[in-house]
Amino acid sequence: MLLAKKVVIVTGGSRGLGAATAKKLAEQGAAVCVNYLSSQDKAEKIVEAIQAAGGQAMSYQADVTDAEAVRDMVEAVIQRFGRIDILVNNALPKYQFDPSADYTSIETVGWEHFSQQIDGIVKGAVNTIQAVLPQMKSQNFGKIINISTNLVYNPVVTYYDYTTAKAALIGLTRNLAVELGQHGIRVNLLAGGLLKTTDASSVTTQEVFDYIATTTPLRQTTSVEDFADAIIIMASDLSNAITGQSISVDGGLTMP
Repeated sequence: MLLAKKVVIVTGGSRGLGAATAKKLAEQGAAVCVNYLSSQDKAEKIVEAIQAAGGQAMSYQADVTDAEAVRDMVEAVIQRFGRIDILVNNALPKYQFDPSADYTSIETVGWEHFSQQIDGIVKGAVNTIQAVLPQMKSQNFGKIINISTNLVYNPVVTYYDYTTAKAALIGLTRNLAVELGQHGIRVNLLAGGLLKTTDASSVTTQEVFDYIATTTPLRQTTSVEDFADAIIIMASDLSNAITGQSISVDGGLTMP
């Protein structure tokens, strides 16, 4: 298995992409911490499913925008599993891809929209990274995988708040890669397309999914399972020579 004896934290791991990622990481041998904010039942069901399949997992409630709560989570993971090898920054503030929403026009989007997304996405990632760094440095090894969107390369719908916050992760990723490479820590970003299906894309019509499929080289939309497979590659030793990269996982729809 690609991730035998590895320990992973997946933020926002109770639903959608996070849930699929947690399960696939465990299938590859990793011990997984399923972080959640409010979906305790869903997080516990994922843990139960992983354990029933012979894997190791725990759930932990922590708001990633709360630095102290995140530090407590990291300490709990170390106490349970002894180390932390991989961090998947997947947590996302509540959001829906609704082209008619007021946050899709510069004339109606409010700073409160930006603040919510920047706090949840950027501040959340900074908090988790700062919390895991002491352990990763002590191991001289770590993988940090930041989850973004291909809208930063091709804003087909102008989700100003969401795309701006996700774009900031590219700068964060590259700076981290430069600073942390000397400690054996790799930092990369995976940018997904419109995934079929997550809570955020639940209001997206089938016609939109079909249109995306017809304009994508592979002629198909990307599923959460497809995206989770890409995370497995970046988490494994197969990608040890890769750092500081932002890679689209969208069937070739964008080619940055």
